Amino acid sequence: METAIKKPMVSFEDFYEVPDLKFDINRLRTDLENILKEKKFNSPGVTNFGAIPLNQIPNDEDSIKGNNIRGKYWTIADETGKEVSRDIDIDESKYTKLVPEFEKTYFKEVYEALSQKFKLGRVRLLLKQPRSTLSWHKDPECRLHVPIITNPGCSMVIENVAKHLPADGRVWITNNTKYHNFFNGGEQARIHLVACVLESPFKNNG
Repeated sequence: METAIKKPMVSFEDFYEVPDLKFDINRLRTDLENILKEKKFNSPGVTNFGAIPLNQIPNDEDSIKGNNIRGKYWTIADETGKEVSRDIDIDESKYTKLVPEFEKTYFKEVYEALSQKFKLGRVRLLLKQPRSTLSWHKDPECRLHVPIITNPGCSMVIENVAKHLPADGRVWITNNTKYHNFFNGGEQARIHLVACVLESPFKNNG
């Protein structure tokens, strides 16, 4: 008699699909293409990663430069298993002004719609280069994602669960207060609109 092998149940409880909210992926891609003619992804000290800020602290150009593009996180860097903090604390609540280059784009409409529904901090376009991964880390807040360009080789991994987020206009919130990373195993760059969410939709945060 053959013994049936029970497959473990996979829980996607740390991936929240926002209901009744969807954006026009074609307009996002068109305006992304236009933005990239004027602005370049900034990658301060991080390989295979880039960011373009959508919002800033009013009257503070430094709020979208240097380490403020990244922000504080925690990581387990080596075999000792010791958790260490990296980078600087950021007051996310102060990021309330749209960067001027986005004023006449569809991104403004997206930003305003998200701001009405969620308490947001920094909002950025984040680039993940092909065949690369982020560090194993956790953040102070959850993250909202609107995938714009992706491929089947891209997945978000939270603890031991991996999930592909399709670029179809849907909005996701991921529990980045748990250890996670993101990998792009494809040969095409991945670009998401990513926002810090200051009020978590998850029951057990962290």
